[in-house]
Parts: sequence; C-alpha cells; structure tokens
Amino acid sequence: MLTKQDNRFVYKQDDHPVFWRLPMNLPLNAAPQAAMLASPVVELRQYTLRPGQRETLIALFDREFIESQEAAGMTIIGQFRDLDRPDMFVWLRGFDSMDTRKEALAAFYDGTIWAAHRDAANATMIDSDDVLLLKPAWPSAGFDLSGLQRPLSAEHENSSNENRLGGIVVVRIHHLRSGAEAEFASRFAAEAAPLMKAPGVRLLAAFVTEHAENSFPRLPVRASENVFVSVARFDSAEAHASQEAALAAAPAWQRFLRAVQLDLTKPTETLRLSPTSRSLVGR
Repeated sequence: MLTKQDNRFVYKQDDHPVFWRLPMNLPLNAAPQAAMLASPVVELRQYTLRPGQRETLIALFDREFIESQEAAGMTIIGQFRDLDRPDMFVWLRGFDSMDTRKEALAAFYDGTIWAAHRDAANATMIDSDDVLLLKPAWPSAGFDLSGLQRPLSAEHENSSNENRLGGIVVVRIHHLRSGAEAEFASRFAAEAAPLMKAPGVRLLAAFVTEHAENSFPRLPVRASENVFVSVARFDSAEAHASQEAALAAAPAWQRFLRAVQLDLTKPTETLRLSPTSRSLVGR
C-alpha cells in the first residue's frame, strides 16, 4: 500500500516500511501512483541468437508470443533489434507482482502456444539466460503504457529492414556495488534525469535490481547483479548521438559521473535498440 507521509511516499516491503523522498520536478511519469503504471516487476531479457536467425525469431515472436503471454497474465512491454549486435534480440516483459509472475509464467510455458512453437523458437537461440529482474527505481519510475496500442499482427509483418522504425530505445545498465542502488537512484533522479531532457528525447523508465527470490526457477535470472537501468526513447539515432555529445560537454553531467564513480563496479552497458513493428514501447 503506497501512502504519503511528510512529502515522502511509503510502502511495505517484507512488512517493513520503505521511504522515498521524491525530488522536486520529479522526472518520468508524473503522479507517483504506482497503480497507474505498468508492471512493478520487469524482466530485461537479452537473447544471443544463431547467425541470421533474428528475423525468424522476431516474426515468430510478434505473431505467436505477444497475445498468448498477455492472456497468461503478463505485459509484453517491448521487443527490439540490437543495432550494434546483429545476433541479439532484446525484450521486456512485466508482471503485477512476484507471485503473479510465477503464475503467469507457469500458465504460458505449460500452455499450448509455447508447446506448439518452442522448438522453432529455441532453434534460433544460442543463449536465453541473460535476464535481469527489475523493479521501479522510485514509485513513479515504471513504464506508463496508458494510451499505447500495438498494431495487429495481420496489419504489420515484421520482415527485413523495410519495416524498421525511425525511433530508437536506449537502455543503460549501470553495474553497482551492493547497497548502492537507492542512493544512485536518488542522485540520478535529482541530477542526471533533468539533464537528459531535450527535443526528440523522452526518459521512459528507471529500474533497480529486484532482489526477491526467483519465483519461477525454470527460467534463470542474474540474481547476483546490482544494477540501475534507465530506458529512454529517441526520435532517431542522430538524436541520441546529439544528446551524447551535449552531455559529454555539460559540466553538470561530468559532476554526476564523478560523484557516482565509486558506486560502479564495471563499465556501463549501453544498448541501442530498434523496436519491432509490434513493440508497445519505442514506436
């Protein structure tokens, strides 16, 4: 239950109160009402595919695995081609809680659609275990999917480059020392997010590691990770390059990077992603 106390929002986690003091000019998704936002639990999944098999998997995924997973009780947030790694498929799915994650995944992976198509899907993959289990970095940091609609499968076929969209989604994965997530998230919201505002740019969401026990162990997750993940949409690859140059030249951005340097355990990963034509986010 999310309530407000003295300009702080408090919710119960494992029967203990967790307080968040939200910065002024809160970035991302306006009112801090978690029920308005999608998926308190999110998986960021990166699949390494066999050479030349990405379009095969995308066509199968967008035709067979979106509505069927959502019917089982999850939200398919977005699916993407990695612009810098031609054999990588990246996607995001969300759940209302860890308990509903367990139920939804069991319903789908024990269901008829997965049984009918799993051999074809698995034949495209080398590895599907690169999975981060995440939760919103602060109460309003989840995806706002209100008003978004994906095209029907019959309306948009996902074949080859001609159907790729102009906008891109950029995911940054910051690897943090244990216990640094809350402070990093607070500093990011107050200092970094305002600097990312620019024409053609929208910060969509921010997450930290969900450390709850994996509720569906048949699908492994990177349980030992401590990460902060930001997700932003850019109107084009050029808009992203322009913002990167602007941030590199901004003294405030450099101060932020210096301030968080001791919290980082390895270089930040940047994923430049092109949404498929049926991705809900990023189109």
